[in-house]
Amino acid sequence: MAKANVMDMEKDIKKDMKKDTSKKEEKGMLEEIIIAGFGGQGVLSMGQTLGYAAMVEGKEVTWMPSYGPEMRGGTANCITIVSDDTISSPIISRFDTAIILNQPSMEKFDAKVKPGGIMIYESTNILHASERTDIEIYPIPAADEANKMNNAKVANMILLGAFLERKPIVSFDSIIEALKKVLPERYHHLLKLNREALEAGQRLMREQISK
Repeated sequence: MAKANVMDMEKDIKKDMKKDTSKKEEKGMLEEIIIAGFGGQGVLSMGQTLGYAAMVEGKEVTWMPSYGPEMRGGTANCITIVSDDTISSPIISRFDTAIILNQPSMEKFDAKVKPGGIMIYESTNILHASERTDIEIYPIPAADEANKMNNAKVANMILLGAFLERKPIVSFDSIIEALKKVLPERYHHLLKLNREALEAGQRLMREQISK
């Protein structure tokens, strides 16, 4: 009987070790995002704000901007990675999500979205969208919506709101908290408008998902 009990105990220990190992192997959230468009469209600030919001929530973040010699009017993009765990490298060539604001960026990054990934694009200005069938594609008329709000500069927040409706990796509250930290105090009166822009993007994404 004693020998049998020892053998049973060994089996139980091995089971527990397997359970502990599986728990250790479980990975948290990891989202690798490319945001691309013309300079002056708020491409870099969108990625930066998302990164700051993730930091507010205690997540791991990298933000890597890239832009041409003429930032305003030239091409610009940034890679933002948000993770629950340590990020191994900020340099990547395939993305979970692409947020695209102009046609050249659509053509450049379309093939770089991972199969099963997401493409969100500004449909007011982009005439030829991705034709891929292995990713989710969401046209968001952010520029039109921003014009309705009488402020063209919030188009990037509309797109960010649309993204966060589909992939809520941070909360709207954290976005606003991040804006409080990065915006000079003289611009804090625009926080309400930015929140409204996020909510407009949320609504537009819900309309797309329900189609």
